[in-house]
Amino acid sequence: MHSESNTLSVIPLPLEIEERAGRFVLSAETAIVADADNQQNAAYLRDLVAPPTGFTLPIRTGESEQADAIRLKIGGDREVRGREGYTLTVSPEAVAVEAPEPAGVFHGIQTLRQLLPVEIESPAFAPNVVWQVPCVVVKDAPRFQWRGYMMDEGRHFHGKETMLRTLDLLALQKLNVLHWHLTEDQGWRIEIKRYPRLIEIGSTRSGTARKWFGKHDGVPHSGYYTQEDIKEIVAYAAERHITIVPEIEMPGHSLAALAAYPELSCTGGPFEVSCRFGPKRDIYCAGKEQVFTFLHNVLDEVMALFPSPVIHIGGDEAPKARWKRCPDCQARIEQEGLKHAHELQVYFTNRMAAYLDAHGRRAMGWNEILQEGLVKSAVLQYWIGKRKAVVEAIQRGRDVVMSPFLLTYLDHSYSLTPLSKVYNYEPVFPELDAQDARHVLGLESPMWTEYVPSRARLDYQTYPRLTAFAETGWTAREKRDFRDFQSRLATFLLRLDELGVKYAPENDVEPPWYRQLLGILTIAQAQTKTASS
Repeated sequence: MHSESNTLSVIPLPLEIEERAGRFVLSAETAIVADADNQQNAAYLRDLVAPPTGFTLPIRTGESEQADAIRLKIGGDREVRGREGYTLTVSPEAVAVEAPEPAGVFHGIQTLRQLLPVEIESPAFAPNVVWQVPCVVVKDAPRFQWRGYMMDEGRHFHGKETMLRTLDLLALQKLNVLHWHLTEDQGWRIEIKRYPRLIEIGSTRSGTARKWFGKHDGVPHSGYYTQEDIKEIVAYAAERHITIVPEIEMPGHSLAALAAYPELSCTGGPFEVSCRFGPKRDIYCAGKEQVFTFLHNVLDEVMALFPSPVIHIGGDEAPKARWKRCPDCQARIEQEGLKHAHELQVYFTNRMAAYLDAHGRRAMGWNEILQEGLVKSAVLQYWIGKRKAVVEAIQRGRDVVMSPFLLTYLDHSYSLTPLSKVYNYEPVFPELDAQDARHVLGLESPMWTEYVPSRARLDYQTYPRLTAFAETGWTAREKRDFRDFQSRLATFLLRLDELGVKYAPENDVEPPWYRQLLGILTIAQAQTKTASS
């Protein structure tokens, strides 16, 4: 058991933290006093502390004058703290979390949680722990409004319990977006009632290939979420102030849908759900009106399930070979006065974006959708290439979420993307001035699951890199320091131990050869600086 609590172990590092003398001791007599806007946050806090402490803390109204209390209230300057900022004050007598909006109060609760002994994360009763919190004043707010994690379930389906657990872990780290990749060539994972074959056929593949070429393993893989499952997961996320952004891939990465409805392709099929990853030449036909009808109907059901203001429509890795030979696509090109198949994808994307705009939503896509004529409302997710084009788009006022694959992809090995490389990533291009930088909404760390079939592997690939990434997204750039982060991470990993997270060991996350290389570079930089001075 671990009973020590260390204020410096808070991750992400707060904007300001002032340590004071004394401790607040949580007991069975402590009340949670919450105003009307924070009743849900109060219930979350009560349910969080009950299993390990054995205390079922009473929830009282904001008018209660009880001294021994954790007070949750709306207040403070929204212009200073923003919708997610908060102030946490701990004295020997009471705890207060104040914020302009409930999301900020929730984040303050996560900081309070990390000031408690690590056993607060335990699902089991821990009778020998003194539940005390050091006295502090924390004033905090995030750097970026979009701090995301992308979970791909098209390649490997992980299921509801893993997704609920994922949301709990995101909340602990003050991450506020779960980008949920639900459709792929290898599997369609969301029930669409109007099109039942999407799950009857599209949710199952006959095997999984570990390489681009060669045979698959012959072991069927399947799984999907019912609409009731999704409602439960979305509600669970909302309680944790996390927005789930669903991704319905189009026009590429759509072979699972085409296996179910081959008439939506250029050739008419037949097709099978793919057993291997990588771009596929068969994609949705951009010339057939029934394709747009199908996708509009799918998006209608998706929007009914997900309140997110942004709907991700993919757009990456869409080969144009079929479109170039398809009479329907060529007719569309001529009809719309387009020059070539690449402009046809802009037409396709703009039609889908317009449909979402008409329903009060914004389209988001991978940066391959960035072509001349793309509607301004579309949000880009930058992952590869075209840096200059993305910089220019930002300078023209386009909103972007940053996910460069060599710096943020969690499916990569630690040799390629070690912990320090993730932590030191800077999302704002140096070419951007302060006004332009406002269009960098934030950053996102994708987890593609071609080689991640189990929860254990998911944990290994994700942690502790996502924890470093969470601090990159929250903490002011000038306050981030990798060595300081490492010292706080040691305690945070004890929390992950209590939560049963099978994170990667130290020698994996920061390989010895990489540490030696960094040491050599540091010495060389110091020598260069000394020589120049």
